[in-house]
Amino acid sequence: MCPRLKERRSNMGNQLSGGEQQMMAVARALVLNPRLMLLDEPTEGLAPIIIEELLAALKRIIRDEGMSTIVVEQHAQRILGVTDSAIVLDRGTIVHAGPSRSLID
Repeated sequence: MCPRLKERRSNMGNQLSGGEQQMMAVARALVLNPRLMLLDEPTEGLAPIIIEELLAALKRIIRDEGMSTIVVEQHAQRILGVTDSAIVLDRGTIVHAGPSRSLID
């Protein structure tokens, strides 16, 4: 699921980039076969190419494998293509709740 990690399998975790470490964190969580995964700012500080790879992996996990996932992300446009529904908070108040597609539109 994470080809970039496969390429770096001989490296120690501290020798990986921030994006590769983020992918490893998601992979470690998935090893436990959880029913729900919570991701807090998964794209924060990552290079654009790593964001694309991470989002592709998340899409497979969420859409194809049906993993229930809660994603907290300040840059909603990055994650809305992966999610089914979205809640937008403004200072703790829900200002939008509905299908991700409606927020994209």
